Formats: sequence, C-alpha cells, structure tokens
Amino acid sequence: MPHRTELYEDPPSACWPIVYSPDYNITFMGLEKLHPFDAGKWGKVINFLKEEKLIADDLIVQAREATDEDLLVVHTRRYLNKLKWSFVVATITEIPPVAFLPNFVVQRQVLKPLRTQTGGTIMAGKLAVDRGWAINVGGGFHHCSSDKGGGFCAYADITLAIKFLFERVQGVSKATIIDLDAHQGNGHERDFMDDHRVYIMDAYNRYIYPGDGFAKRAIKRKVELEWGTEDTEYLQKVHTHVEGALNELRPDIIVYNAGTDILDGDPLGGLAISPQGIVKRDEVVFKAARRRRIPILMVTSGGYQKRTARIIADSILNLHNLGLIDKELATSGAGNPKVEQMIKDSVKDLTNLSLQ
Repeated sequence: MPHRTELYEDPPSACWPIVYSPDYNITFMGLEKLHPFDAGKWGKVINFLKEEKLIADDLIVQAREATDEDLLVVHTRRYLNKLKWSFVVATITEIPPVAFLPNFVVQRQVLKPLRTQTGGTIMAGKLAVDRGWAINVGGGFHHCSSDKGGGFCAYADITLAIKFLFERVQGVSKATIIDLDAHQGNGHERDFMDDHRVYIMDAYNRYIYPGDGFAKRAIKRKVELEWGTEDTEYLQKVHTHVEGALNELRPDIIVYNAGTDILDGDPLGGLAISPQGIVKRDEVVFKAARRRRIPILMVTSGGYQKRTARIIADSILNLHNLGLIDKELATSGAGNPKVEQMIKDSVKDLTNLSLQ
C-alpha cells in the first residue's frame, strides 16, 4: 500500500493547475549569489503573471514540502542522510561556502525550498492528469537520481512525480520525459535506465556538464546539439523529435523539462536561442501534447540569467493566449471544444516553424 501523503489532496477547483509557493525562493546572506542561478526567479515568474492579470494568489495551487516519506518513494535513506552534511549540500548546489554553515541553516534555507519545489512537481503530476495540463513554476531537478545529487539538484522530482503516478493513479502506466534543458538529464535517465514504461527524449549541448555516458543509454531519442545552436535549426529538431517521440510511444503523461538555459548568453548552456525561440519551443511541445490529448506537466528547470523569469512568464502567457492552457480547459478536461478548434488552427503552424 502506498504511504499516506498530503501531496495528492485535491486543491480548490477554482485554482489554476499552476503550482508555486513563496518558499521556493532561496535567500540567505547573499551566498545564493555565488551560483549563477537566479535563486529568486520562481517568485519573479509569479509576479509577472500577476502583473498581467493571468493569476492571483488565491488561484494558485500552494505547493507543499515533500516529506521524508514522500522522498523515500525514490530516494535511498542513505542518500537523504548524506544531506545532513553541509559539505555534501555545498557540492550538490555548487556553492562552496555552504559547507561551513550549520546544517540546520542549510536545511531551512537551501533544502526546504528544494523539497517544496519537489512537492510541487509531485502535486502537479496529479493535477496534469486531472486537468489535462499543469505547470510547476519550479522543479526540474534532472541531475538528481535516487542516490546521487549534483548540478544544483538535490531531489529527483521528475522521477518522484512519475513513480507517484504509477503507484497511485489508475490508468497511468506509461510516461514520456521531454527534456529540453541545455544539459543532459542524467538523473532521471539513471533512475529509469531499465524501466520500459518510461520513454526519454533529451536534447542538450553535447559538450557540457554532465557528459554522463552511462546515463545516455537510457535515452530513447537523443538530440545532441552543437555549441551556439540557433533558433531555426533548434526548433526544427524539437518539432521533428517531439512528434517522433509521441508517435513512437503514446504515453499517459508527458513530463516536460522546460529549461531556459538554452538562451543566448547563458553562462552554462552554450546555446544561442532567442527569447522568442524559447516561447515557440514551449508552444511546439504543448501543441503536440494537446493535439493528442495527452496530459502534460511542465517544470522550469535550469535558466541562469536574470531575464529568464520574464521569458518563462511570457511563454505561459503565450500558451494561454493560444488556448493551449486556460482554466476552462483545465477544469473541464482535454476534450474541450476550445481544444478541438485550437487543434484545427494549429496543424498548419506545426509544419511552419518560422518565428513571426
């Protein structure tokens, strides 16, 4: 029997399936600035969406922190115990001074935000199945596996969301991960190495971290990109391979890792995609999912520049403006007439990826 969890309690039906908590944001003594990650980007995304009147505080699903019992669905007890050592967390987050902080401070200021984002991804998994789509404004810790963290990823939220669904939601027995962060998603790849229920598509800069050759064996559709790849080539590849992946296996859920570190000028990603290219990429993935009526869960993952929060917000607004996400759609299921019209309108667009 699965353990009792608060993460699968139904939120008020008036809420959008957009999951967030102010606890996502990492701030302590300026140390977060030592990592190129904008550790407050999640709150900024929400503020932009509020400014545009898309959402309000009482219409967002409040993320809950994943408990040890929740985390043990995937993680080993040994790994969770390792996180009680500050130097281990310093290595995972790539912020060396964290090693010198008392662990209770590290737990509260670094790991609790990451556990809350992880809870948010698990919650968004169920919401996506219930409502047709869901977005966790955080999460996407794709370098963490059951027994090893790294690359700012301390908990395996993607693996957890999928395993929770497999264990708890009837009719969910196949999942596809579409990982479009600039880095290879070696965490979920290691976790699902021999699991034929999970199909992984991963498009990443072939020359950067983590370069995990073993994990690559789990990728069913591998798209290795060159330094400085630009919009036209990138969007053609995304379109071709997303369509190919979903034609090859029809999953019950898509987990879309929508990293924005593909942005031109990102210090770690090494690609050269424009803000408009990122918005278009997300549109391509959502159209492919909605056209097939496959529930989709989006997580925001990597993105290391101050302007990425605005781009994520713009992308969500674009998805809404196109009718790919809205509250009516969310509360009445994927067979909504609005979706039917959207499908007709978008078929031509799917074959024409020129950026307007």
